[in-house]
Amino acid sequence: MQIIVDSFRKKGKLYKKMQEILPKELGVRNRIKIYKATDITGYFWAIFAISQKSKLLMKDVHKFEEIYAKLTIFFGHNFKHKTIFIDAPLCSKAKNALLELGWKIQ
Repeated sequence: MQIIVDSFRKKGKLYKKMQEILPKELGVRNRIKIYKATDITGYFWAIFAISQKSKLLMKDVHKFEEIYAKLTIFFGHNFKHKTIFIDAPLCSKAKNALLELGWKIQ
């Protein structure tokens, strides 16, 4: 989590509260780190951190959207911003799809 906080701090974004949500709480079996953050203006952020060796494809984009839908149902509200941290190579179609769906790629 410290890496995520540091990268946002470099860009000038600060958070009042940051909470990690375990994938088991959402009924997800993927190896993903999910965070719910509240910035200083009161907006909610959904932050996903993915670390894998294989390339991220379109099927993974659909999977992340399903996880995001479960996250909004779990908390009972929508998030103003959706951010995804990716360590793996990213397919160009998957990148375009993520950007069209409103994700910010870090």
